[in-house]
Order: sequence, then structure tokens, then C-alpha cells
Amino acid sequence: QVLLVESGGGLVQAGGSLRLSCAASGRTFSRYTMGWFRQAPGKERDFVAAISWREGITYYADSAKGRFTISRDNAKNTVYLQMDSLKPEDTAVYYCAKFQREYYSMNCSERSSYDYWGQGTQVTVSS
Repeated sequence: QVLLVESGGGLVQAGGSLRLSCAASGRTFSRYTMGWFRQAPGKERDFVAAISWREGITYYADSAKGRFTISRDNAKNTVYLQMDSLKPEDTAVYYCAKFQREYYSMNCSERSSYDYWGQGTQVTVSS
């Protein structure tokens, strides 16, 4: 069993920044790709970014490229999402997730590739 706890959400004006954190339980964190997804009201949960178990390899949705940065600190069992130049359309609940398979990252943009999810943190961007 893995527990994921997100934090760092809040209300920010357009153009502002937020840094989300996701703390994971367990001792095998470094073996797994980790992802961030988001879900706006009435919409599906969409991929935002992922970072491979192999540190330094990252993946981004087109909407996040150039504005968001995913990173991880394996010593702290934590994955981060730095969000800059935020837009009102970034408003959503943001979820972190752990990849199902260790030492693997193919199809990391697919929800079905992840087996554990956090409870989510609300991000609201005002215009």
C-alpha cells in the first residue's frame, strides 16, 4: 500500500506561480515513474507531466510545456510540480500518481498506467 499526499494548491492570479508537492510513503519510491494529472469540473482527468524513475527524464502535456516543471527528490520521497505563468484554464484539482510498474515509463500519459493516486489539491487561477 502506498499513500500519496499532495499539497501546495491554492488561489493565484493569472501569471502567477505555484509549487505542488506530493509526498509518498514506502521505501521503493525511487523505482517508480511518478505523474501529475488534473481534473477540471465536468471534465476528464488529464495528464500534465511525469518524471521517470530514471531521474532527469521528464514528459509533459502540450498544455504544460514551457510553463510547468516536474522534479523529484528521492531522498524525501517527494515529487514536485512547479507551475509558472498560470492561466485560468489551469484551474483544476491536481493529482499525483504512482506508476504501476517499477523501472518503467512507457505510456506514462495514460491514467491506466498508474495504480495509486493522491487525494488531490485544488488549484484556482483567477483572471
